Amino acid sequence: MKDTRPNILFIMADQFRGDAMGCAGGRARTPALDSLAAEGVRFSQCHTVSPLCVPARVSMMTGLYPHTTSVWKNASYVLSPQANLWVRAIRDSGYATAVFGKLHLHTDYGDFIRRENLVNGYGFETVNEVSGPRSTCQTRTYMSEEWRAKGLWEDFRADMLSRSKGPAAKPSPLPAGDYYDAYVGRKAREYLEQYSGDRPWFCHVSFPGPHEPWDAPEPYAGLYAPEDMPPPLPPTAEGAPERPRGEYDRLMQNPVIRCTDRESREIQANYCGSVTLIDEQIGALLRTVRQRGEWDNTVVLFTSDHGEMNGDHGFVHKRNFFRSAMNIPLLLRTPDTAGCGGNVSDALVSLLDVGPTLAEFAGVGLEYEQFGRSLCGCAASPARRHRDVLLGEYAGELMLYDGKWKIALNRRGETYLLFDEEKDPRECRNLAAMPEYREIDALLRDRLLRTVAENNRLSPSPLQISLPEESGLFSRCVPLE
Repeated sequence: MKDTRPNILFIMADQFRGDAMGCAGGRARTPALDSLAAEGVRFSQCHTVSPLCVPARVSMMTGLYPHTTSVWKNASYVLSPQANLWVRAIRDSGYATAVFGKLHLHTDYGDFIRRENLVNGYGFETVNEVSGPRSTCQTRTYMSEEWRAKGLWEDFRADMLSRSKGPAAKPSPLPAGDYYDAYVGRKAREYLEQYSGDRPWFCHVSFPGPHEPWDAPEPYAGLYAPEDMPPPLPPTAEGAPERPRGEYDRLMQNPVIRCTDRESREIQANYCGSVTLIDEQIGALLRTVRQRGEWDNTVVLFTSDHGEMNGDHGFVHKRNFFRSAMNIPLLLRTPDTAGCGGNVSDALVSLLDVGPTLAEFAGVGLEYEQFGRSLCGCAASPARRHRDVLLGEYAGELMLYDGKWKIALNRRGETYLLFDEEKDPRECRNLAAMPEYREIDALLRDRLLRTVAENNRLSPSPLQISLPEESGLFSRCVPLE
């Protein structure tokens, strides 16, 4: 008997701001994402768990917070294939599972092709994984092998080596059709075009962009003019304790890089070009599903791991709790929402909620403890309340957001950010350490610490493995320097 459960297309983009889409007020043209929003629900208050790739992605896959996974930063880390993972539960229920693009669940260097068995253990049967833009110079993937065969590898590597870690936008030397986001979209489409199995499919497409170094290829790099970009948000008025120095500085790994107004507009223009490129790839994916005749039985979820400052408050990258870095898109389109979509939910939603949501659509119950909550009920009733608070965690720091107030504590337990988001949605006035807010500070600190404690049970499954570099699987190859 044919399995009639819906197909699932799970799309991610890396460092994609919640306000980058046209339907969310962004400057970039995103007709494909706008069409998804028009057929589904856009969750305007979705936030990441951590404003950094590995902590966010490990938490999303496990349903656990960084204070439980102990993954606080982008270090050498390998998620154990024995961990409780919702993708594997979906596969074990009978889905054909595939991943194309960036996972970042293990060390972001080395031979990804030889590491496919590791990713098979996560629950993906078909694997074509790439790394992030900069770390591509330190990895061997099917994409890098294709670039070598086409004579593109050396030009890409030379360009990446020429880019400093400071803010600078310039076009990639790669042809648009070979750029990493185009490669990922193309390989995912080829898989869907060729898939002929009887099982429903689960396809995870994870674009490496629009992550810096702001290297959209032409013609996308020239689609938007810097002078047409909005001014970045102004610096926040400070009045809070300094973050600890010394050892903590090393842990933070250059958390914020200063950016001028002009640099911000140049970055934004290039970023918008990458967003439009990715949107075109998503549009082609959606057309492929329609051409298969499966659109009426396919669930599509789009999100990101975290946002990007793009010059807001004078900063670029992420690694902080400002809304520009924490707020991410989440679009959910289902066969049931297609006829009554176009809804916007203001419910507080976490990146942790992706796994339980997709598992429920697959008819899978997660038989292990995790802290994500399915969004299926909110998809049916967008006005429904989902969470009372959201937690954010990075490098030992903690954040709580309840829809009105945002508070962040440094590693010493001191309040260093406090915003009244209703009165100050641009987060321009930091109320931390102001005497008139001591009472609300104390109440929020207590609520934050109690919430962390309530979500602090140990995982019964192993979360990390460590293999010697001598095995060859985790040794550095094609060194960047």
